[in-house]
Amino acid sequence: MNTENMGSNTQKKKKFFNYITKFWLLYLIGLGLVVLLFYGVVSEFFGPLPTFKQLENPQTNLASEVISSDGVLLGTYYIENRSNVTYRQISPNLINALIAIEDVRFEEHSGIDERALLRVIYGLITGKHKGGGSTITQQLAKNLFPRGQHLNKLQLVIRKFQEWVTAIKLERYYSKEEIIAMYLNTVFFGHNSYGIKSAAKTFFNKTPDSLNLQESALMAGVVNLPTHYSPILHPENALKRRNLVLHQMFKYGFINRETLDSVQRLPLGVENFGVLNHNAGLARYFREYLRKQMKIWCKSHFKSNGKAYDLYKDGLRIYTTIDSRMQRYAEEAVAEHLGNDLQPTFYKHWQGHPDAPFVFKGDSIQVRHQVQNILEQAMHRSQRFKKMKRAGIPVDSIKMSFEQPVHMKVFSWHGTVDTVMTPMDSIRYYKFFLQAGLMSMESTTGFVRAYVGGNDYRFFKYDHVTQAKRQVGSTFKPFLYTLAMQEGEYSPCYKVPNISYSVPQPNGKYWTPHNADTKRIGEEVTLKWALANSNNWISAWLIRRFSPQSVIQMARKMGVTSPIPAVPSIALGVADLSLYEMVGAMNTFADKGVYIKPVFVTKIEDKNGNVLERFVPKKTEAMSEVTAYKMIKLLEGVVESGTGIRLRYKYGYRNPIAGKTGTTQNQSDGWFMGITPKLTTGIWVGAEDRSVHFRTIKLGQGANMALPIWAIYMKKVYADPSLGISKSDDFTKPLKNIDVEFDCGKYDKKHKAATDIDENRKDHF
Repeated sequence: MNTENMGSNTQKKKKFFNYITKFWLLYLIGLGLVVLLFYGVVSEFFGPLPTFKQLENPQTNLASEVISSDGVLLGTYYIENRSNVTYRQISPNLINALIAIEDVRFEEHSGIDERALLRVIYGLITGKHKGGGSTITQQLAKNLFPRGQHLNKLQLVIRKFQEWVTAIKLERYYSKEEIIAMYLNTVFFGHNSYGIKSAAKTFFNKTPDSLNLQESALMAGVVNLPTHYSPILHPENALKRRNLVLHQMFKYGFINRETLDSVQRLPLGVENFGVLNHNAGLARYFREYLRKQMKIWCKSHFKSNGKAYDLYKDGLRIYTTIDSRMQRYAEEAVAEHLGNDLQPTFYKHWQGHPDAPFVFKGDSIQVRHQVQNILEQAMHRSQRFKKMKRAGIPVDSIKMSFEQPVHMKVFSWHGTVDTVMTPMDSIRYYKFFLQAGLMSMESTTGFVRAYVGGNDYRFFKYDHVTQAKRQVGSTFKPFLYTLAMQEGEYSPCYKVPNISYSVPQPNGKYWTPHNADTKRIGEEVTLKWALANSNNWISAWLIRRFSPQSVIQMARKMGVTSPIPAVPSIALGVADLSLYEMVGAMNTFADKGVYIKPVFVTKIEDKNGNVLERFVPKKTEAMSEVTAYKMIKLLEGVVESGTGIRLRYKYGYRNPIAGKTGTTQNQSDGWFMGITPKLTTGIWVGAEDRSVHFRTIKLGQGANMALPIWAIYMKKVYADPSLGISKSDDFTKPLKNIDVEFDCGKYDKKHKAATDIDENRKDHF
């Protein structure tokens, strides 16, 4: 019996010894394989690891940022919408939330969390999964140096070891604060948002440092599965995930029970959600103009490796002159006047007319033929037509498709409208809209503070500030009057008979303009009165006195580069110029005779904040300070008693304002140039086609179409004391004494007294 027990015990001991031997053998073999695997990874037997240089300067696609003069992010140019922030620019709430849900021992480990790995191994053995083992540092390594696609199991294991080694290296080269900031800069949050700066802007219209507790918890939760936990696509999933993050924060002592209970009941708070793209946000037309300019700039500026800068990948910071507050006021002013007043008036004006809104001469058949030609030309220019043609679809079939009703979203001043109409009907629908352009620049610096290229960039891509050129009408007359003031022979109160004048042309014929009204015919009128009332006869008298060539030369000095025909009719503004040119030119009067080329950008930095280029205003003297001041006084007359007088009686402006309205042939274009001591602003209003316009001068004049936008815009500007633009500002008189009388009543008395003296002298002799 004892012998049997002893034999049994011996057998058990042998089995136990065999188990122990196998266990340690397997353990040592496994450990050896792990060591060999690590050695192979470190020695780069399985493929290269990130170099020291790559770890020091990890490469990610960074969006280039467009920044306003008051520090607001206007937009970005990107392949991946990603911009970096530092640790100090991140809310502590977000740091705590991320650590609580992703890596609670982040501050303790050196890249690999052994306890988390054991938890993963235990889960694999038992089938009871209790969370992942990747640390924030490992996730950063994966984000910075992504895995390839279609890896087999062995390759995945090797890649995992490579990430561990990279994580350890990252911990060696960077501080914990730098690692967590880098992680938040690289992670994808969904909805085209790469990095926390982009995500905070997209989901909450905030900066990362201003995220509150519940917003931080949501952001920390989203990174795990951006689509599944999207608060926009799957709000229920997002709410559960956010509350889980909050619970983890409570569990690890970041928040107390009272805070947990109260915050968990709050909604997701994504009311300000808006995807950052070229069709959203402020200054969309300006950003598109700037994009084209920056692409040219990038081709001639190079990085240290000799490659040209990439606007979409290199994270440039473009500091613009645009003021986000003034830009908002300008966009609001355009929408307020066009949306609430002018466009409804235009619809009412054309109600019941079968060929609306087109104006053509001829019988009804001829008119409809011309209208049809315009609509067909627009069809051929449309993206729908071009896309179908590239696809090889016959033109006849394309035209037929334009007559088939389809679902579409169309623009309206009261929001996007979901509707069903034929593409051809949509073309005619859009032809009805009046468009506007606005540019506002600082008088002494040339900095462009506001830029509105059209109604809505999503639907109207054409830019009416720098791209469009339209007839400028009477806003051209100041170029002509400048010559009169410059010569010294004339002053604002100089009188000319208000009669019809004819001007000889190169072809031997005579040009004889007509006036829009019959005011003071046959009387002697002052140049100030003539300009204030846009009198065409006096303009003809002046162009005959100074010649078209001299007027063109003056316009060139004031920054106008577009072709101008050397014909007498330029006195009435038949030339096609851009709003950009006109605002820059009119600003010369406010800047004491010095032309400043409008400035859009002050400096460009690289992603590390190094200044690549600074931009300074380019100035040239166009006229004397005295001449400029005379013109200011002339243009003040436009507002005091001329075509811009509604600024006084309707809008209540009493402060110094120099201005000029402009109305072109058939009321196709309405202009207003408004000059204050610190700000020069130009506005154009008209339709896409010149054949679309009001049929009466009362409705179609610049004083009715464009001037109200200026009045609304400046009201908002004056109401914002942070801008430093006040109604108490006044135009500065020249240092040189001006022996000119600007009060024409006093001028008449002095002139009469001088005449009486001369008569007395004649009688004496």
